[in-house]
Amino acid sequence: MSDSNIVYSYIPVAVFLVVSLLMPPMTMLIVKLLSPRSKGAEKYSTYESGSVPTGPARIQFSVEYYLYAIAFVLFDIEVLFLYPWAMIYRGNTGVDTTVAVVEMLVFIFVLLFGYAFLWKKGALKWMKN
Repeated sequence: MSDSNIVYSYIPVAVFLVVSLLMPPMTMLIVKLLSPRSKGAEKYSTYESGSVPTGPARIQFSVEYYLYAIAFVLFDIEVLFLYPWAMIYRGNTGVDTTVAVVEMLVFIFVLLFGYAFLWKKGALKWMKN
């Protein structure tokens, strides 16, 4: 492969880089130029829809909500790791089957350990008595 072919192979990467660097500022500029402006008093109120706010703006959420959110993200990420593993295992692309299965079992064991910890701490119960 000659040096000129190597340089030409990087042209798509350069185009992608330039477009990805120019797209966000250009989009923000277009939105700024085309979006309607209003300087009325309602613009700076809590709800632009005209609803009158009732009660304090600061509401204290229960910690349980955040525990559920973190647990959801953790187990959602697990699925993202399982899918590529399943595709490689199914494709049999030279990966040793025993090693792949053992690695996945270790991964699932760590996740089950986290799930058992959440269960034992009572983090999966919404209402505590």
